[in-house]
Amino acid sequence: MDTLQNMRVFVRVVEAGSFTAAAQSLDSTTGAMSRAVSELEAHLRTRLLNRSTRRLALTPAGERYLKRCTQILADVDSAEEEASCAHERPAGALRMHSFASIGQQYVLPAISRYRALHPEVTVELTLSQRMPDLFEGSSDVSIVTASSLPNSDLVSHQLGSSCSILCASPAYLRAHGAPRVPADLAHHDCLILKTPAFPAHEWVLEGPEGSVEMEVDGPVQVNIAESLAVAIREGMGIGTLPVYAAVEGLSNGTLMRVLPHHTLQKTNVYALYPSRKFVDAKTKTWVEFLRAHLPEVIARDQALLDELTQEQLAGEALAAVEDEDVVHAVKSTN
Repeated sequence: MDTLQNMRVFVRVVEAGSFTAAAQSLDSTTGAMSRAVSELEAHLRTRLLNRSTRRLALTPAGERYLKRCTQILADVDSAEEEASCAHERPAGALRMHSFASIGQQYVLPAISRYRALHPEVTVELTLSQRMPDLFEGSSDVSIVTASSLPNSDLVSHQLGSSCSILCASPAYLRAHGAPRVPADLAHHDCLILKTPAFPAHEWVLEGPEGSVEMEVDGPVQVNIAESLAVAIREGMGIGTLPVYAAVEGLSNGTLMRVLPHHTLQKTNVYALYPSRKFVDAKTKTWVEFLRAHLPEVIARDQALLDELTQEQLAGEALAAVEDEDVVHAVKSTN
Protein backbone atom coordinates (compact mmCIF):
# COMPACT_ATOMS: atom_id res chain seq x y z
CA MET A 1 0.00 0.00 0.00
CA ASP A 2 1.23 3.47 -0.88
CA THR A 3 0.35 5.22 2.38
CA LEU A 4 1.49 8.64 1.25
CA GLN A 5 -0.57 8.50 -1.95
CA ASN A 6 -3.59 7.26 -0.05
CA MET A 7 -3.20 10.16 2.38
CA ARG A 8 -3.22 12.54 -0.60
CA VAL A 9 -6.42 10.92 -1.91
CA PHE A 10 -8.09 11.11 1.51
CA VAL A 11 -7.30 14.83 1.83
CA ARG A 12 -8.47 15.50 -1.72
CA VAL A 13 -11.74 13.60 -1.19
CA VAL A 14 -12.49 15.68 1.91
CA GLU A 15 -11.60 18.93 0.10
CA ALA A 16 -13.66 18.01 -2.99
CA GLY A 17 -16.64 16.78 -0.95
CA SER A 18 -17.09 13.55 -2.89
CA PHE A 19 -15.23 10.62 -4.40
CA THR A 20 -16.42 11.59 -7.88
CA ALA A 21 -15.19 15.18 -7.64
CA ALA A 22 -11.86 13.99 -6.20
CA ALA A 23 -11.46 11.48 -9.05
CA GLN A 24 -12.06 14.19 -11.63
CA SER A 25 -9.48 16.53 -10.06
CA LEU A 26 -6.86 13.75 -9.88
CA ASP A 27 -7.68 12.32 -13.34
CA SER A 28 -8.61 8.99 -11.81
CA THR A 29 -11.75 6.94 -11.18
CA THR A 30 -14.30 7.03 -8.39
CA GLY A 31 -13.57 3.38 -7.61
CA ALA A 32 -9.84 4.09 -7.22
CA MET A 33 -10.60 6.95 -4.82
CA SER A 34 -12.90 4.77 -2.73
CA ARG A 35 -10.37 1.90 -2.61
CA ALA A 36 -7.57 4.25 -1.51
CA VAL A 37 -9.59 5.56 1.46
CA SER A 38 -10.74 2.03 2.36
CA GLU A 39 -7.12 0.79 2.32
CA LEU A 40 -6.13 3.67 4.58
CA GLU A 41 -8.96 2.87 7.03
CA ALA A 42 -8.06 -0.82 7.04
CA HIS A 43 -4.41 0.05 7.67
CA LEU A 44 -5.36 2.37 10.55
CA ARG A 45 -8.21 0.10 11.77
CA THR A 46 -10.27 3.26 12.09
CA ARG A 47 -13.17 4.70 10.12
CA LEU A 48 -12.22 8.12 8.74
CA LEU A 49 -15.37 8.95 6.75
CA ASN A 50 -19.03 8.28 7.24
CA ARG A 51 -20.44 7.67 3.78
CA SER A 52 -24.00 8.09 2.58
CA THR A 53 -25.60 8.48 -0.82
CA ARG A 54 -25.86 12.22 -0.23
CA ARG A 55 -22.70 13.26 1.58
CA LEU A 56 -19.44 12.40 3.25
CA ALA A 57 -18.73 13.32 6.84
CA LEU A 58 -15.50 13.07 8.80
CA THR A 59 -15.51 10.97 11.93
CA PRO A 60 -13.77 12.44 15.02
CA ALA A 61 -10.75 10.25 14.21
CA GLY A 62 -10.95 11.43 10.61
CA GLU A 63 -10.85 15.07 11.67
CA ARG A 64 -7.72 14.51 13.74
CA TYR A 65 -6.11 12.45 10.97
CA LEU A 66 -6.94 15.09 8.35
CA LYS A 67 -4.99 17.75 10.29
CA ARG A 68 -1.99 15.44 10.57
CA CYS A 69 -2.14 14.49 6.89
CA THR A 70 -2.36 18.11 5.80
CA GLN A 71 0.77 18.98 7.79
CA ILE A 72 2.68 15.87 6.67
CA LEU A 73 1.88 16.42 3.00
CA ALA A 74 2.87 20.08 3.27
CA ASP A 75 6.22 19.04 4.78
CA VAL A 76 6.75 16.45 2.03
CA ASP A 77 5.98 19.00 -0.68
CA SER A 78 8.35 21.49 0.95
CA ALA A 79 11.12 18.89 1.17
CA GLU A 80 10.65 17.92 -2.48
CA GLU A 81 10.74 21.55 -3.56
CA GLU A 82 13.89 22.18 -1.53
CA ALA A 83 15.60 19.11 -2.96
CA SER A 84 14.54 20.04 -6.48
CA CYS A 85 15.90 23.57 -6.04
CA ALA A 86 19.26 22.07 -5.05
CA HIS A 87 19.63 21.14 -8.72
CA GLU A 88 18.69 24.64 -9.88
CA ARG A 89 20.12 27.15 -7.40
CA PRO A 90 23.56 26.88 -5.70
CA ALA A 91 22.95 27.04 -1.96
CA GLY A 92 23.88 25.24 1.24
CA ALA A 93 27.08 23.58 2.41
CA LEU A 94 29.57 22.38 -0.22
CA ARG A 95 31.77 19.73 1.38
CA MET A 96 35.09 19.79 -0.38
CA HIS A 97 38.36 17.86 -0.12
CA SER A 98 41.68 18.92 -1.60
CA PHE A 99 45.28 17.82 -1.43
CA ALA A 100 46.94 20.22 0.98
CA SER A 101 49.36 22.16 -1.21
CA ILE A 102 47.12 22.85 -4.16
CA GLY A 103 44.32 23.52 -1.70
CA GLN A 104 46.27 26.33 -0.07
CA GLN A 105 47.68 27.79 -3.28
CA TYR A 106 44.78 27.45 -5.71
CA VAL A 107 41.58 26.13 -4.11
CA LEU A 108 41.21 28.61 -1.24
CA PRO A 109 41.66 31.69 -3.46
CA ALA A 110 39.22 30.13 -5.94
CA ILE A 111 36.66 29.62 -3.17
CA SER A 112 36.74 33.35 -2.45
CA ARG A 113 35.97 34.18 -6.08
CA TYR A 114 33.32 31.46 -6.37
CA ARG A 115 31.45 32.66 -3.28
CA ALA A 116 31.41 36.19 -4.66
CA LEU A 117 29.29 34.71 -7.46
CA HIS A 118 27.27 32.34 -5.25
CA PRO A 119 27.07 33.83 -1.73
CA GLU A 120 24.42 31.34 -0.59
CA VAL A 121 26.97 28.52 -0.75
CA THR A 122 29.07 27.82 2.34
CA VAL A 123 32.23 25.72 2.07
CA GLU A 124 33.56 22.99 4.34
CA LEU A 125 37.11 22.41 3.05
CA THR A 126 39.24 19.49 4.26
CA LEU A 127 42.93 19.58 3.33
CA SER A 128 44.47 16.13 3.36
CA GLN A 129 46.96 14.06 1.39
CA ARG A 130 44.65 11.07 1.75
CA MET A 131 41.96 10.65 -0.89
CA PRO A 132 38.51 10.27 0.74
CA ASP A 133 35.92 7.71 -0.30
CA LEU A 134 33.53 10.03 -2.11
CA PHE A 135 30.87 7.32 -2.26
CA GLU A 136 30.63 7.42 1.55
CA GLY A 137 29.27 10.96 1.24
CA SER A 138 31.79 12.75 3.49
CA SER A 139 32.74 15.07 0.59
CA ASP A 140 30.83 16.31 -2.45
CA VAL A 141 33.91 16.94 -4.60
CA SER A 142 37.66 16.39 -4.36
CA ILE A 143 40.50 18.34 -5.97
CA VAL A 144 43.59 16.17 -6.46
CA THR A 145 46.85 16.16 -8.38
CA ALA A 146 48.15 13.04 -10.15
CA SER A 147 50.04 12.04 -13.25
CA SER A 148 46.97 9.97 -14.20
CA LEU A 149 43.89 8.52 -12.55
CA PRO A 150 43.08 4.86 -11.99
CA ASN A 151 39.87 3.49 -13.44
CA SER A 152 36.94 4.14 -11.13
CA ASP A 153 33.25 5.02 -11.11
CA LEU A 154 34.06 8.61 -10.14
CA VAL A 155 33.37 11.43 -12.58
CA SER A 156 36.61 13.31 -13.32
CA HIS A 157 37.34 16.64 -14.97
CA GLN A 158 40.91 17.66 -15.75
CA LEU A 159 41.38 21.26 -14.66
CA GLY A 160 44.91 21.84 -15.93
CA SER A 161 48.50 20.61 -15.82
CA SER A 162 51.60 21.75 -14.01
CA CYS A 163 55.03 20.43 -13.04
CA SER A 164 57.71 20.66 -10.37
CA ILE A 165 61.12 22.31 -10.42
CA LEU A 166 64.27 22.01 -8.33
CA CYS A 167 64.97 24.80 -5.84
CA ALA A 168 67.57 25.70 -3.22
CA SER A 169 68.29 28.69 -1.02
CA PRO A 170 70.93 31.25 -2.06
CA ALA A 171 72.85 30.39 1.14
CA TYR A 172 72.93 26.68 0.28
CA LEU A 173 74.18 27.38 -3.24
CA ARG A 174 76.90 29.73 -1.96
CA ALA A 175 78.08 27.04 0.45
CA HIS A 176 77.81 24.00 -1.81
CA GLY A 177 77.73 25.34 -5.36
CA ALA A 178 75.02 24.80 -7.93
CA PRO A 179 74.71 21.50 -9.80
CA ARG A 180 75.41 21.95 -13.53
CA VAL A 181 74.00 18.62 -14.74
CA PRO A 182 71.56 16.15 -13.14
CA ALA A 183 74.38 13.77 -12.16
CA ASP A 184 75.75 16.47 -9.84
CA LEU A 185 72.73 15.98 -7.58
CA ALA A 186 74.42 12.84 -6.23
CA HIS A 187 76.81 15.13 -4.34
CA HIS A 188 74.05 17.27 -2.77
CA ASP A 189 71.53 16.94 0.06
CA CYS A 190 68.25 16.19 -1.71
CA LEU A 191 65.13 16.96 0.31
CA ILE A 192 62.25 14.53 -0.15
CA LEU A 193 58.63 15.49 -0.80
CA LYS A 194 56.43 12.47 -0.15
CA THR A 195 53.14 12.71 -2.04
CA PRO A 196 50.60 10.18 -3.36
CA ALA A 197 51.43 11.18 -6.95
CA PHE A 198 55.10 10.12 -7.28
CA PRO A 199 57.70 7.80 -5.73
CA ALA A 200 59.42 9.79 -2.99
CA HIS A 201 63.02 8.87 -3.79
CA GLU A 202 62.85 8.77 -7.58
CA TRP A 203 63.32 11.95 -9.56
CA VAL A 204 62.82 11.87 -13.33
CA LEU A 205 64.17 15.09 -14.81
CA GLU A 206 63.09 16.26 -18.26
CA GLY A 207 65.59 18.47 -20.01
CA PRO A 208 67.59 19.10 -23.19
CA GLU A 209 69.13 15.64 -22.97
CA GLY A 210 65.76 13.91 -22.53
CA SER A 211 64.70 12.03 -19.40
CA VAL A 212 67.20 11.41 -16.63
CA GLU A 213 66.21 9.18 -13.73
CA MET A 214 67.83 9.78 -10.35
CA GLU A 215 67.64 7.84 -7.10
CA VAL A 216 67.90 10.45 -4.36
CA ASP A 217 67.99 10.62 -0.60
CA GLY A 218 68.53 13.31 1.98
CA PRO A 219 68.28 14.43 5.59
CA VAL A 220 64.66 15.69 5.53
CA GLN A 221 61.39 14.24 4.27
CA VAL A 222 57.99 16.01 4.43
CA ASN A 223 54.57 15.44 2.87
CA ILE A 224 53.46 19.01 2.08
CA ALA A 225 55.15 21.30 -0.46
CA GLU A 226 54.86 24.42 1.71
CA SER A 227 56.74 22.63 4.51
CA LEU A 228 59.42 21.56 2.06
CA ALA A 229 59.73 25.17 0.86
CA VAL A 230 60.54 26.17 4.45
CA ALA A 231 63.23 23.49 4.67
CA ILE A 232 64.71 24.69 1.37
CA ARG A 233 64.71 28.33 2.47
CA GLU A 234 66.50 27.28 5.66
CA GLY A 235 69.36 25.94 3.54
CA MET A 236 68.84 22.24 4.27
CA GLY A 237 69.30 21.15 0.66
CA ILE A 238 67.79 20.94 -2.82
CA GLY A 239 64.15 19.96 -3.19
CA THR A 240 61.36 19.60 -5.71
CA LEU A 241 58.52 22.10 -5.53
CA PRO A 242 55.38 22.39 -7.64
CA VAL A 243 55.46 25.63 -9.64
CA TYR A 244 52.59 27.07 -7.60
CA ALA A 245 54.53 26.49 -4.36
CA ALA A 246 57.82 27.90 -5.74
CA VAL A 247 56.97 31.15 -7.54
CA GLU A 248 56.58 33.27 -4.40
CA GLY A 249 60.02 32.29 -3.08
CA LEU A 250 61.58 32.75 -6.51
CA SER A 251 59.98 36.19 -6.74
CA ASN A 252 61.23 37.43 -3.38
CA GLY A 253 64.69 35.88 -3.71
CA THR A 254 64.44 33.36 -0.86
CA LEU A 255 64.60 30.53 -3.41
CA MET A 256 66.77 29.94 -6.47
CA ARG A 257 65.92 27.58 -9.27
CA VAL A 258 68.39 24.72 -9.68
CA LEU A 259 69.02 23.13 -13.10
CA PRO A 260 66.71 25.74 -14.66
CA HIS A 261 66.49 23.93 -18.00
CA HIS A 262 64.91 20.90 -16.31
CA THR A 263 61.45 20.09 -14.97
CA LEU A 264 60.06 17.01 -13.30
CA GLN A 265 56.90 15.43 -11.96
CA LYS A 266 54.35 16.66 -14.48
CA THR A 267 50.97 16.52 -12.80
CA ASN A 268 47.37 17.00 -13.81
CA VAL A 269 44.80 18.66 -11.58
CA TYR A 270 41.45 16.87 -11.36
CA ALA A 271 38.04 17.53 -9.87
CA LEU A 272 36.32 14.30 -8.81
CA TYR A 273 32.76 13.61 -7.70
CA PRO A 274 30.63 10.48 -7.43
CA SER A 275 27.89 10.66 -10.09
CA ARG A 276 26.78 12.34 -13.30
CA LYS A 277 23.12 11.86 -12.33
CA PHE A 278 21.37 14.45 -10.18
CA VAL A 279 24.49 16.52 -9.49
CA ASP A 280 23.34 19.41 -7.31
CA ALA A 281 23.80 23.01 -8.42
CA LYS A 282 26.57 23.92 -5.97
CA THR A 283 28.78 21.01 -7.06
CA LYS A 284 28.04 21.60 -10.74
CA THR A 285 28.73 25.35 -10.63
CA TRP A 286 31.89 24.86 -8.50
CA VAL A 287 33.39 22.41 -11.01
CA GLU A 288 32.39 24.63 -13.93
CA PHE A 289 33.98 27.61 -12.19
CA LEU A 290 37.24 25.71 -11.63
CA ARG A 291 37.33 24.54 -15.26
CA ALA A 292 37.23 28.16 -16.38
CA HIS A 293 39.35 29.70 -13.61
CA LEU A 294 42.17 27.26 -12.84
CA PRO A 295 43.80 27.07 -16.31
CA GLU A 296 44.20 30.87 -16.23
CA VAL A 297 45.87 30.76 -12.81
CA ILE A 298 48.18 27.90 -13.82
CA ALA A 299 49.15 29.77 -17.01
CA ARG A 300 49.82 32.91 -14.96
CA ASP A 301 52.19 31.05 -12.64
CA GLN A 302 53.95 29.35 -15.56
CA ALA A 303 54.49 32.71 -17.27
CA LEU A 304 55.88 34.14 -14.03
CA LEU A 305 58.20 31.15 -13.66
CA ASP A 306 59.50 31.60 -17.21
CA GLU A 307 60.14 35.29 -16.56
CA LEU A 308 61.94 34.62 -13.27
CA THR A 309 64.02 31.85 -14.85
CA GLN A 310 65.12 34.14 -17.67
CA GLU A 311 66.11 36.80 -15.15
CA GLN A 312 68.09 34.22 -13.15
CA LEU A 313 69.86 32.91 -16.26
CA ALA A 314 70.68 36.45 -17.36
CA GLY A 315 72.05 37.21 -13.89
CA GLU A 316 74.17 34.09 -13.90
CA ALA A 317 75.50 34.89 -17.37
CA LEU A 318 76.40 38.43 -16.27
CA ALA A 319 78.11 37.11 -13.14
CA ALA A 320 80.11 34.65 -15.24
CA VAL A 321 81.27 37.47 -17.54
CA GLU A 322 82.24 39.61 -14.56
CA ASP A 323 84.17 36.72 -13.02
CA GLU A 324 85.98 36.15 -16.32
CA ASP A 325 86.85 39.85 -16.51
CA VAL A 326 88.25 39.71 -12.98
CA VAL A 327 90.37 36.69 -13.91
CA HIS A 328 91.68 38.45 -16.99
CA ALA A 329 92.45 41.57 -14.95
CA VAL A 330 94.38 39.54 -12.38
CA LYS A 331 96.35 37.77 -15.10
CA SER A 332 97.15 41.09 -16.79
CA THR A 333 98.36 42.54 -13.50
CA ASN A 334 100.58 39.56 -12.90
